[in-house]
Amino acid sequence: MSTPYPFTAIVGQDDLRLGLLLNAVSPAVGGVLVRGEKGTAKSTAVRALAALMPEVAVVPGCRFSCDPASPDPACPDGPHAEAAGVSRAARTVELPVGASEDRLVGALDIERALSEGVKAFEPGLLADAHRGILYVDEVNLLHDHLVDLLLDAAAMGASYVEREGVSVRHAARFLLVGTMNPEEGELRPQLLDRFGLTVEVAASRDTDERVEVVRRRLAYDDDPEGFAARWADEEAALRERIAAARALLPRVVLGDGVLRQIAATCAAFEVDGMRADIVMARTATALAAWAGREEVTADDVRQAALLALPHRRRRNPFDAPGLDEDKLDQTLDEAGRQEQEEEQGGNGGGDLPDPDPDSDPDPDSDPDPGGPGPDGGGDDGGGDGGGGVPPQGGASDTPPQTPEGAPDAPGRSAGAEQQPVASAEPFRTKMLSVPGLGEGAAGRRSRARTEHGRTTGARRPQGSLTKLHLAATVQAAAPHQRARGRSGRGLVVRRDDLRQATREGREGNLVLFVVDASGSMAARQRMSAVKGAVLSLLLDAYQRRDKVGLVTFRGKDAEVVLPPTSSVDAAAARLESLPTGGRTPLAAGLLKAHDVLRIERLRDPSRRPLLVVVTDGRATGGPEPVALAGRAGRLHRSEGTASVVVDCESGYVRLGLAGELARELGGTAVTLDELRADSIAGLVKDVTAAGRAA
Repeated sequence: MSTPYPFTAIVGQDDLRLGLLLNAVSPAVGGVLVRGEKGTAKSTAVRALAALMPEVAVVPGCRFSCDPASPDPACPDGPHAEAAGVSRAARTVELPVGASEDRLVGALDIERALSEGVKAFEPGLLADAHRGILYVDEVNLLHDHLVDLLLDAAAMGASYVEREGVSVRHAARFLLVGTMNPEEGELRPQLLDRFGLTVEVAASRDTDERVEVVRRRLAYDDDPEGFAARWADEEAALRERIAAARALLPRVVLGDGVLRQIAATCAAFEVDGMRADIVMARTATALAAWAGREEVTADDVRQAALLALPHRRRRNPFDAPGLDEDKLDQTLDEAGRQEQEEEQGGNGGGDLPDPDPDSDPDPDSDPDPGGPGPDGGGDDGGGDGGGGVPPQGGASDTPPQTPEGAPDAPGRSAGAEQQPVASAEPFRTKMLSVPGLGEGAAGRRSRARTEHGRTTGARRPQGSLTKLHLAATVQAAAPHQRARGRSGRGLVVRRDDLRQATREGREGNLVLFVVDASGSMAARQRMSAVKGAVLSLLLDAYQRRDKVGLVTFRGKDAEVVLPPTSSVDAAAARLESLPTGGRTPLAAGLLKAHDVLRIERLRDPSRRPLLVVVTDGRATGGPEPVALAGRAGRLHRSEGTASVVVDCESGYVRLGLAGELARELGGTAVTLDELRADSIAGLVKDVTAAGRAA
């Protein structure tokens, strides 16, 4: 076994180390999610934590790590007789992104269960991680069916394996630690909320610190054991401090005033549910124990909020995680003052003396903002109070927009580059899907053959059996019972009789957006609506677990603004900063999209694409631009690429060029107005019909 990099040798990354150490002190905090760019010691720190975790006592011979002081009565290896436990190091179990369901939860021998009536169970990674650490690198790339199993185990503290009426249950309580690069996509909100804490990491920009990182890493690579030996004293001291903090933890007092600050903070930041309050309380208690104190302070609450709340405030994948620290300080101060006022008001239980009518008011206090002003009139919200902040919905700094269909403002040239405009508010879209039956990665968009979904048939298993088709298995075994010497009531089943259930579910697709950013699209209101529509489709792609890509064309050429990725928030950021102007090289955009799809078919042949072209259909620049665009469209059609054209043409006179482009692509066209009105219900049928007609 290789020598792990010492935890105490990690340079910088204070938040990362603190988040991991707090979970070592109090596993009830609920784990930690580490977000950051590649090469920032995320995995190194997590693996190094295992060496600092206290040892655990287990029942000898139990594959499920039962505690000898309170063994699990439902343990598959039980019941356990009273015996002295043995101590071993806490395990760190790594869950690969591409693991199978059986590898995670365990495998049940269906053949022996049917023929012998015994539960022959091989434990999975959840059993190995019980009372230890379950580490998922690139957790945002984990398949949905594995995420569902993790959510169940995290919520119930147990893992259930059920196959055709045969059930096995075992305890599965673990410290969940995940690392991810946000550029590769975001987590499902349900799994995100299961992480107690989150920390953001980035490479240091300090030259001396970067030099020290390289120096230590090279020294470790040259002699891992010698390097670890040089840090042995620091590791031992940190291990002792963790043990001392664990021993102190039950004596830490969480006062009512601190609880009020926690509740006020969670309410002020509008987090969903009550888990945030509980996690903040546990984190603040762990912080006090880590500092060697028996009472939680306001500083502990502040630090706990910075670790426990940022990832719980996101409402959609386009929201950047984070916390307004000024608002946090204000909330804590107000809650603290309110607690002091209540304590003073209830001191001694007597009545407060009447205020002196001749005394001056507190010079530091502000007048009642809701009371009458100098003119005797109250604030009814109808004005800005003479130079104050304008009311919401009033005038803003946003420049006036050109009405759709009207010519551009004077002095604005359609061929010149225009500054990016803000997108309109995203809206909910109805589902677009690729026709036919695919076999791609699990998702929520198009029909596909998957391991999960409704049963559609049976086949002989290829490899290990994962989903038994009971009726087909019995039907295959029934004709051979006399030849196999069946004498009792039980069915004699052989491995050749087993049948795998074939299932139909949903897959994720590659949604490639090709957006016209030329001068003909430069009218501010039109481009704002276009961006709002694309953002809406991006949000839908995030919810359906798709990959997305973004190609834009303007001027003389097309550009891959975002290669295919699972990070829809990266696509949204690129879209917001998209400038417009210049000619309309429509053919170049379609050909660039063809190159992107060709490369993606080589990388992931099973993931089917959906091409979404956002344009008014105009094509300018070069010889025969319209004919060249038609040939590029037919190229996509010849390869069977499903496509939708979002027609952005506006004005009283419409040329219908986008509709012609849709026919060349073999897809369907929908106007921008229809898209903005959330009326794309017929697109799925139209795409399917167009594909059949082709």
